[in-house]
Amino acid sequence: MKANINSQKIEEALTRGVENIYPSHKALERVLRSGKKLRIYIGIDPTGKLHVGHMVVLRKLRQFQDLGHEIIILIGDFTATIGDPTDKAALRKPLTRKQVLENAKDYKKQIGKILDTKKPNIKFLNNEAWANKLKPADMLKLASCFTVARLLERDMFQKRIKDGKEIHLHEFLYPVFQAYDSVAMNVDLEIGGNDQSFNMLAGRDLIKKMKNKEKFVLATRLLTDSAGKKMGKTEGNLVSLDTPSGEMYGKIMSWPDSLIKVGFEILTDVPLDEVKNFLNKPREAKARLAREVVATCHSKEKALLAEKEFNRVFKEKELPTKIPEINIKDKNLNILDLLVKTKLVSSKSEARRLVLQKGIKIDNKIQDDWRKNVETKDGLIIQAGKRKFAKIKSI
Repeated sequence: MKANINSQKIEEALTRGVENIYPSHKALERVLRSGKKLRIYIGIDPTGKLHVGHMVVLRKLRQFQDLGHEIIILIGDFTATIGDPTDKAALRKPLTRKQVLENAKDYKKQIGKILDTKKPNIKFLNNEAWANKLKPADMLKLASCFTVARLLERDMFQKRIKDGKEIHLHEFLYPVFQAYDSVAMNVDLEIGGNDQSFNMLAGRDLIKKMKNKEKFVLATRLLTDSAGKKMGKTEGNLVSLDTPSGEMYGKIMSWPDSLIKVGFEILTDVPLDEVKNFLNKPREAKARLAREVVATCHSKEKALLAEKEFNRVFKEKELPTKIPEINIKDKNLNILDLLVKTKLVSSKSEARRLVLQKGIKIDNKIQDDWRKNVETKDGLIIQAGKRKFAKIKSI
């Protein structure tokens, strides 16, 4: 049985949110229009939680799944223990296999929010299954397919050399092992973020040398903040796929306006012609974007409730419907100690900074004295920043 050759769906898969296609858009389009079923994969190293950055490539993969192609989700449980050096100015902290497996335990559930994991055309694989079976002779054969000059072309390696920082041999081996994934699975197409182009193209070169096979590479656009930095774990602006619906909605509403257009393009199915009509109203546009993303990760009902609660707190200036209660024994505490005990801040220094910035309210009154002692009476409402609240429960 052939794959779906619907022209509109193929064009959408090849253009929306796509940065580059190798060797070319036309070459991949020609194969897709022939009806040939392709073996397509994305690789995810379980170095932490799945987040909206992963959502971009998973949504792209869903388009190909709906066209009837064979889909592979490759969990990089071996490569994650090496650490992808992409965009890293220094050596990654190595992870143990135990840490990697712990990180990946809910991946299938999270991925099931975007891909149909019940369909027969999708499977999950782990690259530890073949990478750990490679013998020294196999590694020498693989290494002979790469040159030092080619591996040194990576921007982050050039920067390290310029800064006098070390490059470790195992970091050189990362793209070699990732490239071997393509050979081991005998894939036709790999999908990943544009920042993964070097690694994906390494796999394209290797499968050509070892199997004389053409492998296509599709690189998606990245979700970057106003400074051009990728939204994710490293930059500290991560929105994980398991973030509670209300918190997720609020985080997206805090995104800069510059993210709205690209957010609609790579995180939603809203027609781009429709998006153009409301981009001149940033708040309404951002609210729609937040609803769409929360609906995908949770449900339409939870998205609407999250929006209602957000408006209640930030438009109508009312307290949240539910405020976490914190048990406090002390009858009187310095404001910095109180903020740390309520877990609204992670440290006294953060608490002091927020007080000085007038970002702390107690019973809706701004606090500006970090030396102040607070009577911790039952029912006291503390607010840190715009979105964090706690209610004191005296014990």
